[in-house]
Amino acid sequence: MRALRPERDALEITFPRVTGYRVELPQSELKAEFTDDSRLVLTPELVGPTHTKNSGIIGETADINVKHLDDARTSTLLMHLTQHLLMHYWRDSGDSPQMHLFPQLKRITRDWLDNYLVCQGDTRPAQLMYKQLADMACKRITAAITRAELPNHPVRALLDPYNPTGSTSHVRFTTSKTSRWETIGPPPKCHLNWVICDSDWEAEFCRIAEAHPAVRAYVKNHNLGLEVPYQYQSDMHHYLPDFILKVDDGHGDDDLLNLIVEIKGYRGENAKDKKTTMETLWIPGVNRLKTCGRWAFAEFTQVWEMEDELAKKIGEAFEDMLNPIILG
Repeated sequence: MRALRPERDALEITFPRVTGYRVELPQSELKAEFTDDSRLVLTPELVGPTHTKNSGIIGETADINVKHLDDARTSTLLMHLTQHLLMHYWRDSGDSPQMHLFPQLKRITRDWLDNYLVCQGDTRPAQLMYKQLADMACKRITAAITRAELPNHPVRALLDPYNPTGSTSHVRFTTSKTSRWETIGPPPKCHLNWVICDSDWEAEFCRIAEAHPAVRAYVKNHNLGLEVPYQYQSDMHHYLPDFILKVDDGHGDDDLLNLIVEIKGYRGENAKDKKTTMETLWIPGVNRLKTCGRWAFAEFTQVWEMEDELAKKIGEAFEDMLNPIILG
């Protein structure tokens, strides 16, 4: 696998290497915009053992079992979860907690508990007292608040200070994988000579990308170096999206849209966190930098609808461009 230089240098794709995010605390009243991905489904598989000695979200150690959780009051859970949210998600490092935010966060947390927490099997809402599950809940609530605040540009992406930009020009490696797509076009739209495919879906996507008239270039994120930091439960992880496309969404070839595409079949709870991170942190944070071009994100879950979904995504970008002109 290698970049075909210099004959395909016009198809080079560059991307920012993001190491984290800075979310500015809003000065006005907090609002939340919940979506289907705000929902957290507690299952025995996710929760784990129903009898455990664990540290609660306020640092106390207790011997907790399902019977014990039945005695936990909703008001107690609401208070502790809001406190965890305020102390760990809505204050800057080293700063004192902004206690004036507590009533607003409590109101939003109650809304989330009432409408977006689902308990299945032998699980209980009070299991959110476990720190890992509390962190999952707080991430969903924080993302909803960030989503509602996005028009005010509260997010900034933090780039690797030593290696802030990646490029398809640097790709060169050998592989024994035989499932691959030769990027010959016509016309060629990939800087690399092959795409390594992990599924038939990805090969089908390559066909669609090469055939679509609005796609100017594309690349599979395989040994490319595009990593998206995100938090799942209490730990930081790195998510590798599947593709990057350069799309003409009406701004012309000098201002192409960089579209990150994830091809997803089964969507577990971590898939929701990845998508939420892309939509509420990575994409708005990178776009706010104004030094890396324009970026968007799309997730495809049905291969037989993929071609229509791609066209829909490009159509939406056209609408975003035309509406201000029409309404202005």
